[in-house]
Amino acid sequence: MNNNLEILLVEDSRTQALKFQIMLENHGYHVQVAQNGLEAMNMLLSNHISIVITDWVMPEMDGSELCRAIRQHDFGGYIYLILLTARDLKADIIEGLKAGADDYLTKPVDDAELMARLSTAERIITLEKTLKKRNQEIALLSITDPLTRVHNRGYLNDTLPVAFKRAARYGNSLSIILCDIDHFKEVNDRHGHQVGDKVLIAFVQTLNEALRRDLDWIARYGGEEFIIVLPETDLAGAKTAAERFRKLVADMVVETEHGEIRITASFGVSTLCSRNVSPGADAEELIRVADRCLYEAKDQGRNRSAGAEI
Repeated sequence: MNNNLEILLVEDSRTQALKFQIMLENHGYHVQVAQNGLEAMNMLLSNHISIVITDWVMPEMDGSELCRAIRQHDFGGYIYLILLTARDLKADIIEGLKAGADDYLTKPVDDAELMARLSTAERIITLEKTLKKRNQEIALLSITDPLTRVHNRGYLNDTLPVAFKRAARYGNSLSIILCDIDHFKEVNDRHGHQVGDKVLIAFVQTLNEALRRDLDWIARYGGEEFIIVLPETDLAGAKTAAERFRKLVADMVVETEHGEIRITASFGVSTLCSRNVSPGADAEELIRVADRCLYEAKDQGRNRSAGAEI
């Protein structure tokens, strides 16, 4: 039995409601009571309720109407519905199940039968939560770079164009920083790919910790290249951020089995300035300008940053 499950009992008869409430609480359940379907819907919207046990015949909104209303609304999790009825004809039972009920109990309700049905409800709710969690984990994995644990190229391709259109539409600035570890091939050639992976992870961790929480984000663009997305940031702000990131990376010390490794990185900044943006500009143009600025920084001797507006 899961004593953390909240049960909503919907029953217009105060006597019947009290009888059921006592029965359920004696078995360790937390119970709330509503007298009709409309009251029940309001309670569902403001409470975490997993199971609804509802009488069929009620004023304003009967049990089958309540079942339909619940199934049409997203409460963020599955709600298991048990319909209480004095009707035991097959047609009536089918009607209740079609309305969205998961199970039904015929009055008068036997205590042991009620607990057995609730045990089934708990199993279904647990399975639904487990499935939902696994689906969320799969969805997260699909947009995450497996090595560095930041967003991957797919997420970047889907999300950056949306951010670009939103910034252009509402007249906001949007900046990106394309960063690349200097001479990273030499790290791999000299120390091996496992050490190279450790350097990549440390590099990304350093950048990630310096981002504005819940606003900026970073994605792996390819190899040792990463794109940092800075919403609501003009060119001056983005260049300042790039210089801060550059210094943090230059001060990094990566401890490996081959000893300490130090790296530097180059940064290319590009900014969407909504007042100057051309009609055909898009997120790809933002990346192209950042790429051009990155190579400008490398041509100037690496461990530098350069930037421009599109």
